[in-house]
Amino acid sequence: MDGKGEQRREITIPRRDPGVRRAVPDLPDATQLPLPTRTMLMQLVAEVERLEAELAAARAESDQLAARAEEDPLTGLANRRGFEREMVRTLSYIQRYGAAAALLYVDLDGFKGINDRRGHAAGDAVLRRVAESLAHHVRASDRAARLGGDEFALILWNISPEDAERKARAIETMIMALPDAAGELGASVGVTMLSGDDTPAIAEARADRAMYIRKAARSAER
Repeated sequence: MDGKGEQRREITIPRRDPGVRRAVPDLPDATQLPLPTRTMLMQLVAEVERLEAELAAARAESDQLAARAEEDPLTGLANRRGFEREMVRTLSYIQRYGAAAALLYVDLDGFKGINDRRGHAAGDAVLRRVAESLAHHVRASDRAARLGGDEFALILWNISPEDAERKARAIETMIMALPDAAGELGASVGVTMLSGDDTPAIAEARADRAMYIRKAARSAER
């Protein structure tokens, strides 16, 4: 009772015991639902499955289109776009973990003469053979690309400068001995080691210079 003589009622709100688990009501068994409801549910499930299948197919097609956008259609190697993306990933990894990697630029010597004498179909066959040989000449962790025309590039992982130079000279010898163009085709391969301070443009310019220096040296040897 308060000071005015009025009686108050106190309401006690019970507290929930956190240790007590409350039962969750069971969902009804679908077989116990009315036939129209079961039919509607089955139609909804079928529609969801159809949409999931269409979405999976669309994703697969999108992945294939993305892969083809970074693939050279003639040789099956990465194209310049795919190579540039790989360079960004490579340099990012080197900057973070300090791994050793080399960039090789490969320029074919004498390819224009093959095109002129034997036609573009023969030239395309030579490019495909070079691409196959390069792909077989590197490890699974490495990356080979055709930059365009008769220019190729290789990213070689976990390799010393000395081994990278030996690999470059071996590639030159291999290309000179290709059966489709023996005696007609040569190659000049420039080598540069990649650094965490590099950008793709800086590293590629350095590899390009090394390739032209090598080309001049090979011309002087003839």
